[in-house]
Amino acid sequence: MAAPRRGSQAVHDSAPASDPFVYQPAFNELRSNHAPVPGGPQDHHAGATEQTNPVTGRRASLRETPTVSSRSSTSEFDDSHLDDLEKSLPIETVPSLRLHTLQSYRGTHDSEKALNGGPAVQVKSTFDFDTDEKAPSSGGDTPRPHLSIRQRLAHFTWAWYTLTMSTGGLSLLIRAQPHQFPGLRQIGLAVYAINIALFVLVTSAQAARCVLFPGTFTRSLAHPREGFFFPTFFLSLATIITSTQRYCVPEDPEVARATSAGLLMVLQVAFWIYVVATTVLAVGQYSFVFAAHSFGLQTMMPTWILPIFPVMLSGTIASVIAASQPPAAGVPIVVAGLTCQGLGLAVAFLMYAHMVGRLMQSGLPNREHRTGLFMCVGPPAFTALAFIGLARGLPEGFDHDMDGVLDTAIVETMGVVGAGFLWALSFWWFGIAVTAVIQSPPKDFHLGWWAAVFPNTGFTLATISLGSAFQNEPVLWFATVMSIVLVITFFFVLYHHVRAVIKQDIMYPGRDEDVEDH
Repeated sequence: MAAPRRGSQAVHDSAPASDPFVYQPAFNELRSNHAPVPGGPQDHHAGATEQTNPVTGRRASLRETPTVSSRSSTSEFDDSHLDDLEKSLPIETVPSLRLHTLQSYRGTHDSEKALNGGPAVQVKSTFDFDTDEKAPSSGGDTPRPHLSIRQRLAHFTWAWYTLTMSTGGLSLLIRAQPHQFPGLRQIGLAVYAINIALFVLVTSAQAARCVLFPGTFTRSLAHPREGFFFPTFFLSLATIITSTQRYCVPEDPEVARATSAGLLMVLQVAFWIYVVATTVLAVGQYSFVFAAHSFGLQTMMPTWILPIFPVMLSGTIASVIAASQPPAAGVPIVVAGLTCQGLGLAVAFLMYAHMVGRLMQSGLPNREHRTGLFMCVGPPAFTALAFIGLARGLPEGFDHDMDGVLDTAIVETMGVVGAGFLWALSFWWFGIAVTAVIQSPPKDFHLGWWAAVFPNTGFTLATISLGSAFQNEPVLWFATVMSIVLVITFFFVLYHHVRAVIKQDIMYPGRDEDVEDH
């Protein structure tokens, strides 16, 4: 069920005195003429009077208007005499005085119907907002009240893990660069260490939130918006596992088995625990959503893909760690990774059908959520990356029958062809997302901006893998340019993330993923 959008609140019987859009004296006069409220103002202007517009400071002459008795229904409302009054007001007086008067009249009439047992209909105005909805931006004339750290921790949502999964993806991207320069690997290692530190901090803050505010954990998982960000915790773990393989295990499989046997065992155990946990998540969270929520097609958002994303990345993890494992352990890892990757991609395709239907029926999402479209780039991109990596992770003697059917070279060729097809799908979604964001860029920061980083990390890594498979230097240089753009995007989002925390644009009541705003 979609929550009221920012700026939606019923227009009450009397307009707020602070409403800068209502020419208050004229509004009170018209309301008293059309729909007098018991106890309300009943004074009428006699003759021409002058009033000061609170918005412009100009003085406008109000001509005397005839008194019209109250009507018994809105269908009898006659506003033809408002033309002269509206013409006498300054042009800056917005919105239409006619609209405000009609809304006030209808609100009074509906209130009377409710008292008599009939249904009451609220008239919405886009110039007010509920106290439990998003607060005004701190960039306005009146900054938000300052809250303590404890109060703000109540709004530390699961979406914060989008920061750590994006940072982990960046460390992987740095390590995979086809054109290395001295010190680049050390930079990637530093990013890897920073990501682990950030993961610990975010997890500690999330634990503090659950301890300080009992019941938060279950409510957050059941929330129709925040609950979809819970899988980002597992996505962050996936980047840590793969980065550990890249930065802590020697590249040569033989050397790795000889010098890092203990670490390889830890990674193997971590992989199987991850597979079990994410499989339970994929089945359990979707089962809960199917039973507890009812979403319309017009509310479909790319975040619906997130519960299947972690189990799909099991294939990506397998493609990274399988080659270094002993053959007896590596083959089961490849098989499990391929199976999980297929499950994730199949469910993502089902979600794509709904996503395209939503775009066809209701158009692009609100500008503040268009960065979420980049999530659609991830599934085919990471699957393309996994296909190539899993084929290379098979041992040399994998074809036990020696008939050439399962020869590693044949399997790798099939993986490269499939990766090329899927890369094109990622490119299509990337173009859709970029076009949508350029058409209407978001104004207020929210954690969904990180969707412009992590899925595109997989897209860039897939491009590097394809360029290496084809040994095509132009493709590799294109991937290098993509990497530079992605690094710039990362720091752009990081800057706005830090700025939003300082200015209380996030971690603040009504401004995080713990409220429904789409």
